[in-house]
Amino acid sequence: MDFEKLTELIIELEVDDIADAVREALEKDGKDPFDILEALTKGMDEVGRRYEEKEYYLTELVLAGETMKEAFAVLKPALAAADKSLDKTKIILATVKGDNHDIGKNILGSLLLSSGFELFDLGMDVDEKTIVDKVKETGATIIALSSLLTMTVEQIKAVHEALKTAGIRDKVKLIVGGAPLNMELARKLGADDFADDAVDGVKHIKQLAGK
Repeated sequence: MDFEKLTELIIELEVDDIADAVREALEKDGKDPFDILEALTKGMDEVGRRYEEKEYYLTELVLAGETMKEAFAVLKPALAAADKSLDKTKIILATVKGDNHDIGKNILGSLLLSSGFELFDLGMDVDEKTIVDKVKETGATIIALSSLLTMTVEQIKAVHEALKTAGIRDKVKLIVGGAPLNMELARKLGADDFADDAVDGVKHIKQLAGK
């Protein structure tokens, strides 16, 4: 199994074939898990490029995320066992309280995994206390919040205030995304950064992490 083939499987959204291909590269061919990750990431980068160029749409982006998730399920134990330090930047992902949309958050999660970040996905409808507790528990330095409903954007402020009350606001970067938001509103609500979509989010998060 050569690396180009793995890259191609991600680009072509071959969700049913990717896990076996990664397994074959690891077990049969003895490939380095970090080299495999690089090949998969190359595929995700190309998917991101096609999305930005309007060659791919949201459907393809969702499917690419699922494909990456399948690949990562096989690859993760090998990465953990390999004697190289993974990037340990820890990121908390959540859709804010009162909001049950998670497509964008899930795509962002897949893209961040392929970039080697350590993720804690808290799911949807997450209140500020849960987020603060998770920061304390994990030492995460970036929080990425999704708010797709106008009536839930105030929850971003609630998270910002709760982090301040807990005395840890200066230890984390808060980035937000979702249809009702823009950079100006995000800043008013106490966030450090805003991203238009999942692909943009990865770029911003890499900047926040100093990559």
